[in-house]
Amino acid sequence: MKTFGGPAILLDRNDINTDEIIPAKYLTEITKISLKPHLLEDLLLNDKPFDSHSTKMEEAKVVITRANFGCGSSREHAVWAFEVNDINVVIAESFARIFRQNMFNCGILAIQLSSDDIDAFFTMSGDISISVDMDNEKVTALSTDSSQNTVECSFLLNEYDKNLVSAGGWLAYAEKNY
Repeated sequence: MKTFGGPAILLDRNDINTDEIIPAKYLTEITKISLKPHLLEDLLLNDKPFDSHSTKMEEAKVVITRANFGCGSSREHAVWAFEVNDINVVIAESFARIFRQNMFNCGILAIQLSSDDIDAFFTMSGDISISVDMDNEKVTALSTDSSQNTVECSFLLNEYDKNLVSAGGWLAYAEKNY
């Protein structure tokens, strides 16, 4: 079974849309890998450009954000940009419906948590590493600072979506089951 989790990047904003995840000017690219350097390059956090090429971003396997993540156009390219950057989990208060399903279809885990649970991640100090126990539907965040803060949350995921991400996405699931 695929392992989900790793170093996390925190994006403290609601309504991050698909144009901010992957700018529309790159939608003519014909390979997923060509999207890789452009993930989140137009994102603004607190009215300032997000450093999408930082070492922390390049090492990230998990994105933690606020409500309505992936809103806007229902383009699959936004999810592909996470896929080619080895982001395997996105944790948010809520997701745009089509974006969320596209994540599962590409084998990326979309975890929806309460605003209180999300707030707990944003109050942690230091770098954060996430581990996901999909069988028991638990997320654990561990801070790397000297206090070693830990936050544990429960989530719900239906069996079909669990099977999709466990298989590696829709194509792998279909090949195995049909």
